[in-house]
Amino acid sequence: MTTKAGADPVAQEETSHAARVRRAPLLLCLIVGGALLLAVMFLAVSIGPLRVPLAEVWQIMAGRAGLVDASHLSQRDTSVVWQLRVPRVVLGVMVGSALAISGAALQSLFTNPLADPGIIGVTGGASAGAVGAIVLAGSVGGLAGQWIVPLGAFAAGLGVTALIYALARPGRATGTARMLLVGIAVGSACQALTGFFTYIADDSQLQTLVFWQMGSLGKVTWPQVMASAPVYLLGLLVLMRRSRDLDVLTLGERQAQHLGLNVRRSRGTVIVATALLTGSAVAFAGSIGFIGLVVPHIVRLIVGPGHRALLPVSALAGAVLIVAADSAARTLNPPSEIPIGLFTAAVGAPFFLYLIVREKRRVW
Repeated sequence: MTTKAGADPVAQEETSHAARVRRAPLLLCLIVGGALLLAVMFLAVSIGPLRVPLAEVWQIMAGRAGLVDASHLSQRDTSVVWQLRVPRVVLGVMVGSALAISGAALQSLFTNPLADPGIIGVTGGASAGAVGAIVLAGSVGGLAGQWIVPLGAFAAGLGVTALIYALARPGRATGTARMLLVGIAVGSACQALTGFFTYIADDSQLQTLVFWQMGSLGKVTWPQVMASAPVYLLGLLVLMRRSRDLDVLTLGERQAQHLGLNVRRSRGTVIVATALLTGSAVAFAGSIGFIGLVVPHIVRLIVGPGHRALLPVSALAGAVLIVAADSAARTLNPPSEIPIGLFTAAVGAPFFLYLIVREKRRVW
């Protein structure tokens, strides 16, 4: 197919995709996704071993905002809603959106549909950093203690992401197989490091780590949410502002350079942003896999491949999925709690196998 002189390759790429993908309007997706997320959040706060009516949940929330007088409500229900469930739901929104948008960005950065923070080892690196911080500096208290785990997860996630990109960099005849092999090798090394920290942990740390490694939003507190929020918001803002760069990077490094993009700076920024988001998600929620793989592919079927729509809608969809999965984890077998990572793995593993089969000609 010939290309007209002076035409924008990015526009042509999106036009060719539009012929194959029926896109939904971005504004409609944001409105529907936002409404669905709010509904799921209120439902998640309401249900549990202690069921709180939705009307009472609304009164408690409005009371905390100073809109109504909620002093007549049960102190027990107020404490359960505001101190236990609301921070858990808020962190679930942050974790789901962070993993989903990171997966969408990494798939474009690596120009590979199988890229995902968990599959290529980024989550494992962040987990190793967080576990190391918990075991080696678990006695640190105060403000430093709240920040040391997120910083450990971020630093390790950043280092692993940069290493994987350097070893499986697009544009150097590196295909899916090479990236997966690099991810497996790096992820295995991170798992070994995590296993070592688990081995040297004491009994109290060990009980926390075993459940944490399967993914859990249990025992979330407001200080933890506040500690993760700045890192999460910074990474989210950076990736949103790089949506156009990601569109260009999907064309390949050489094409991106011809279009005037500073490829080195752009990919470095994306790497740091995804490490920030993955680190903020892993620090307090543990290892939750496949969200970054499944959600972007589903969203592409709805809004198309353009990152201006793909990134925010993926964030909304990931948040909805995590909050819904966490609600199921809390309610299916009360008073016990099922690790949320089991739910995401049950959905993500078959989807990953489907992608492997679909991409087998390029993989093998």
